Amino acid sequence: MRQLIPDKKLAQKDSYQGPIPLLRQAFKATKNLGSTTVVLAVLDNSTMIHGKRHPMIAAITVGDCEMLVLRRVETEGSNPFEIIFHTEMQRIDGHAQSPLQLARVDGRIDPNFTDAVTVEVIERGSAVHCVSAYEGDVVIMGSDGVFDNLFLDEIIHLSNSILQPGMGSPLPQEALAHLSRAIVMASHSKSQRQANGRLPECPIGHGGKVDDTSVVVAEVLEWTEEYKGRSGPQRRRKEQRGLWACGGFECCGGVSEEELDLNNIEPHSPLNTTPQPSNSNVRRC
Repeated sequence: MRQLIPDKKLAQKDSYQGPIPLLRQAFKATKNLGSTTVVLAVLDNSTMIHGKRHPMIAAITVGDCEMLVLRRVETEGSNPFEIIFHTEMQRIDGHAQSPLQLARVDGRIDPNFTDAVTVEVIERGSAVHCVSAYEGDVVIMGSDGVFDNLFLDEIIHLSNSILQPGMGSPLPQEALAHLSRAIVMASHSKSQRQANGRLPECPIGHGGKVDDTSVVVAEVLEWTEEYKGRSGPQRRRKEQRGLWACGGFECCGGVSEEELDLNNIEPHSPLNTTPQPSNSNVRRC
């Protein structure tokens, strides 16, 4: 929480208490009418296992946004990224156009609606998971415009084509931006007919759907003085030393075809790199 608002002194009641209280507090602080699906990830350095700090990514989802955690798990060869964790969509009766949502409705539309309805969705309807975080993990979060149109193996292929082992760590921000744009472009391309006149196959059927598309790509980094300076004023608690930070992230809400040519993406090079631990230790929060 101190990383989000470093210039303010936090009261005890405002300290981080988990993803559900965080999302509930965020909703109560809003006033606008409307609805939205949610995917929220928090890098939590407070978890203790056997007396030692164990960094975790806490994720909460409402609706059909999704999150992936990628990790290089092989000990030899090119060490490609693999999906070690992903969330699942929440849709009413499984219908693609009826995701679970957070909402605030005008009383003229539904006089019986109160914010308590949405708070109940957050507290009882959301999906919350925790997954171990290791340096070099890549986190991809996206709207349904991504996951309705792209299969997971297509996202992995793009990731390994762009985030090559020889890039080292931290990954260049340009590479993260490149991947976010590639995912958006690949999603949009599924609604275009191929040379044979057919629409490409998608998770929700041929041709997918034309939709707004949002993507965030981030890498898990060690919390160092360098990244401490990037996140805000130089005042942080000493306990944060040696912890993980989610840094070097890039987000992409849309991109033109001129900005990225998917046909020019090269497959990943067979270069060696230091492997990351393979145990994902996924659990419910």
